[in-house]
Amino acid sequence: MTTTQEFFAPCPRGLEGPLAAELEKLGAASIEPTDGGVGFAGDLALCYRVNLWSRVASRVLWRLAEQSYRSEEDIYRAALALPWPSHFNVEQTFRVKVSAIKCPLRSLDFVTLRIKDAICDKFRTSGGERPSIDTAAPDMRIYAFLTADRVSLYLDTSGEPLFKRGYRKEQGEAPLRENLAAGILHLAGWQPGMPLLDPMCGSGTFLIEAAQMALNIAPGSERWFAFEHMKNFDAATWDKIYQEATIAELPKTPLPIYGSDVSSTVLMAARANLATAGLEEVVTLKQINLLDVTPPAPTGVLVTNPPYAIRIGEQEEMAQLYPRIGDLLKQKFGGWRACFLSADMRLAKLIRLSVSRRIPLYNGALDCRLFVYDMVAGSNRKEKKSDGAVPNSVPQ
Repeated sequence: MTTTQEFFAPCPRGLEGPLAAELEKLGAASIEPTDGGVGFAGDLALCYRVNLWSRVASRVLWRLAEQSYRSEEDIYRAALALPWPSHFNVEQTFRVKVSAIKCPLRSLDFVTLRIKDAICDKFRTSGGERPSIDTAAPDMRIYAFLTADRVSLYLDTSGEPLFKRGYRKEQGEAPLRENLAAGILHLAGWQPGMPLLDPMCGSGTFLIEAAQMALNIAPGSERWFAFEHMKNFDAATWDKIYQEATIAELPKTPLPIYGSDVSSTVLMAARANLATAGLEEVVTLKQINLLDVTPPAPTGVLVTNPPYAIRIGEQEEMAQLYPRIGDLLKQKFGGWRACFLSADMRLAKLIRLSVSRRIPLYNGALDCRLFVYDMVAGSNRKEKKSDGAVPNSVPQ
């Protein structure tokens, strides 16, 4: 367990900074943020901890090889050289996923096929049998990432994406991924103990992520991981890490975390998810129209993901709503920080407030901005900061 290994943790684009800070706290070394994720080093015990504790990562990939290539056969030989039978059993299924940037090869599908062939050939030479492919629910996931002249091969230690915490039973029309919500709370400057309000709470993702942070509940405590089914799995080390996390949880008492929505159906979904997470008595929910919301404390953080306007009528409705939201913030939320995640780039103009920060983020493939407003009583003068796009260069 003490041998240093190299890993890569993909994350929603725009959250590389929060993920790097998280990895540093967990004890990772050689932390290298890049577009769409963070590379790091450590032993397999660290890999277990990151899977259990990371709120921002999408998964944890164990890098088995990186080398130059010129053809598909070079990639085949790189995959064939790896000791796949020492990582998983022939009875276990696997899947290969390939992504690339500036790759000169004609077909990524053919590259995928050659990697599959190499893995199966390795098993055949070692034991005479080959594992089966399962593209829907494989036991093991292998990732390959190609640049113009280098190939990296990874074994996924997470299994299902880490944003699948296990508490979401109900979701709205445009669900916010759990790790994106956690990263936004970090970018918003929210800390446990601060009042938090989501006035358009949807399925309650911001509320649940904040409550888990405040109670020091490991986000992966209610799920399993692929590393538990690998040949080198150290059950004793994992049990110790998991038990330490369980002991570190704080008692579930009411927190200054508040959610509201105008829809009773939406609130039912939020309550169901809170109940699944065991947090129904921790978070306060209320049915109320957004424009009638009042601050639950003198200061705090308001964070929300407004509905996305797709049709023309919806766009006109949101365009009329934004100025009224601005008026609400000016009149009632002095001393608060208000944060809106939106794919509607008109929000900053139509809300008629000076934006403090404008942070590029992606909700899946959807290009969004986190608009941050620091509301000062009687004034709202803040410098506008530059905008920018985050290119997609790594697999999610």
